[in-house]
Amino acid sequence: MLVLPAIDLLDNEAVRLLQGDYSKKTVYSSEPEKMIQVFEEQGATLIHIVDLNAAKTGKSENEKAIRKIKEKCSVELELGGGIRSLENMKFYDGLGVSRFILGTVAVEDKSVVEKGLKEYGPERIVIGVDAKDGFVRTKGWETNSGIKYTDFLKTMYEIGIRHVIFTDISKDGMMAGPNTAVYLELLALFPDLQLVASGGVSSTQDLVNLYDASKGKLFGAITGKAIYEGKLDLKESIRILSKKRNEN
Repeated sequence: MLVLPAIDLLDNEAVRLLQGDYSKKTVYSSEPEKMIQVFEEQGATLIHIVDLNAAKTGKSENEKAIRKIKEKCSVELELGGGIRSLENMKFYDGLGVSRFILGTVAVEDKSVVEKGLKEYGPERIVIGVDAKDGFVRTKGWETNSGIKYTDFLKTMYEIGIRHVIFTDISKDGMMAGPNTAVYLELLALFPDLQLVASGGVSSTQDLVNLYDASKGKLFGAITGKAIYEGKLDLKESIRILSKKRNEN
């Protein structure tokens, strides 16, 4: 199980939103590339990036930051937020992004997902499922799609998706622990899904609990605020999970 440090970009700054509310932001750095350099030094191999401008409007304002990150860092990047066409994917591919996270477009037009799978293969196309009260939300979490997350994932699975990031919005940024039950539910429904947990990971113990509960079957877990606020030691967390993998 990988630990994926999260960087949310808004106007080329690294920020965090409280439960997806754009009016409740905390700015952590005006130089996101320096944060990622530190994550890389601490052992991270995959960084989770969200373009919050594009997530809300469909237009990226963060190309400058993404270019700087790729210039300064050698870790792999997965990026989401506003990727709604094959052209968007090709653009980010040109910037060196390894994995493309599709959210809103996957709900509204699955043909874009199918095109992405055909062009880049299932290892590079990731579906971001943002859920609240059992339903998938879109457009930067602001719109309720009215589609149950289990129904949506069944559709995605059937067309060939194997990598999924599932975010419980009610847990995001609240430092209250992840919704372990929903990840176990999804792993039971889709046994070979490469599932990443997102939302609520606030300590190394949360990561250990996710690892143990899933018997190591989770692909990874995303954490951001806990790292920024010194509540989760990234280097130590990676060391502990690596040790657990080796013991198994």
